[in-house]
Amino acid sequence: MHWDGLFEDLEGQLASEWEAERAALDAESERLRISRIELRARLRTLAAMTSSVTVELPIGQALTGRIDEIGADWIGMTPLAGRGMSLVPLTAVRGIRMDHGAMLASLDPALPASDLRERMTLGFVLRDLARRRIPVAIENVDGHRRHGTIDRAGADHLDLAVHDAGSPRRAQDVRAYAVIAFAAVTRIDLERR
Repeated sequence: MHWDGLFEDLEGQLASEWEAERAALDAESERLRISRIELRARLRTLAAMTSSVTVELPIGQALTGRIDEIGADWIGMTPLAGRGMSLVPLTAVRGIRMDHGAMLASLDPALPASDLRERMTLGFVLRDLARRRIPVAIENVDGHRRHGTIDRAGADHLDLAVHDAGSPRRAQDVRAYAVIAFAAVTRIDLERR
């Protein structure tokens, strides 16, 4: 009788140690899985969830809205305030605020990348905006905002014909021309016509 209790106690201790060891291995495995997740994968999951997030930008700027598109080096958002779409270079993203459920959900295994869209660079998208003559508002990392139309987009910069917001690009309405490095861009808001 005494021996039965002793062996039951030893079995209980052994099972408890095995359970603790398995829990430690599971926790380490989860930490290893999370260490391999890239920001773009989390952004892809957030875009699929269509929940609202706040993207923190340089010098305290922020953009709240829904992530709609993920490119090679940019994200496309629909802001809650205002109309249209905003392009945000990934280099300008300082952080992303969201509710706890969205944060945990963004850690789930990544959705497969959409082949073509996620290979499009910021320069590629800006060249298309230039071709279509879409008016934009470009905000720099120092908070300076310019309205105009993109004339050309190079590998790491763009040429902007500066004119009043809401007006089409006409030679007589262009006040200045600016060359803007992509590294200086915080966000590009596409203006509705």
